[in-house]
Amino acid sequence: MTNANEKRLLRVLDHIHDNPAGDLSLDALSDVAAMSRFHWHRVFRAMTGETLAQAVRRIRMQRASYLLAMTDQPLAAIAASVGMESVPSFKRCFAEAFLMSPTAFRKRGELRPFVRNIPPRRDPMHPIAIRTEAPTRLAALPHKGAYFEIARAFEKLSAVMASRDLVGSAGRMIAVFYDDPQSVAEPDLRSHAGFEIRGQADLSAPLEEVTLPGGRQAVLTYKGPYAGLPAAYDELFGLWLPQSGEEPADAPSFEVYLNTPMDTAPEDLITELHLPLKG
Repeated sequence: MTNANEKRLLRVLDHIHDNPAGDLSLDALSDVAAMSRFHWHRVFRAMTGETLAQAVRRIRMQRASYLLAMTDQPLAAIAASVGMESVPSFKRCFAEAFLMSPTAFRKRGELRPFVRNIPPRRDPMHPIAIRTEAPTRLAALPHKGAYFEIARAFEKLSAVMASRDLVGSAGRMIAVFYDDPQSVAEPDLRSHAGFEIRGQADLSAPLEEVTLPGGRQAVLTYKGPYAGLPAAYDELFGLWLPQSGEEPADAPSFEVYLNTPMDTAPEDLITELHLPLKG
C-alpha cells in the first residue's frame, strides 16, 4: 500500500510538472503536500536525494529541453513557460543542466532522459523510539547563519546564565533548527541555542523564552561526531518516517545534547534528534 508520504511526494511532483511557471516555493509546495514547511523539505530531500529547489530546477529545465527540441518557440517564451522571466538567467540554468547553451541544444535536436540515478535505500542504523514528552521551556538566544556556528550563541548564553545565577536551575542543552541548510541560504538559517529551565528565572533581554510543545516525539539517538548529524536526519526523515505510518506535527525538530565536546571525545558524543509527531 502506498504510504502517506509517498502520496505526498507523487502529488508534489505532479504539481511541479503541471505548473512549471507557477509558484513553486517551499511554502507553496508544503501546502500541496499538506505538511508543515518545518518538515516537508527534509522529508522530500531524504526520500529523493535532492532538495525541492533542485527538483524544481531539474523539472523546469527538462520541460525547456522538450520545447527547444520540438518547437520553434523563441527563448523568451520558453523561459517564461518554465517560470523564468530573465532570458540570461534561463540560459545560465540550462547550460548548468545540459552543459551547453539552449541554442546549441536546439541545433542538435536531441532529447535525452533526464532522470537521476538514485542509490538503493538502506535500513536505519541508529535506534529510534517514540516517546511522550512534556512541554520544554528554554532560556534561549537566537542565532542566524551557519548552523555549525551556533556554538557562539551557546557560549554567550552560558555567560548570561552564569551572570544571572541560572546555571543551577538549567537542564538539558538544546538547539532548535527552523530551516534546512540544503534549502535555505546559509546567511538566512534560523535557530535557537537554549538550556532547559525550571521554575522562576530572569529571562529578560537578551534572553528569549522558547517553549517546545509536548506530546509524542520520534527520538533518534546518534553517537558520534556532529559532522554525521545530517546523515542521521536523512535516516530519520527518509527511512524511518515513510515506514512508520507517523506524521510530523507542525513544530520544528530539535537536538538534545547529552554531553559536550568540552569533556567528551567526538566518537563518544551522544545527540538526540527529536521529531514532534501528530496525535
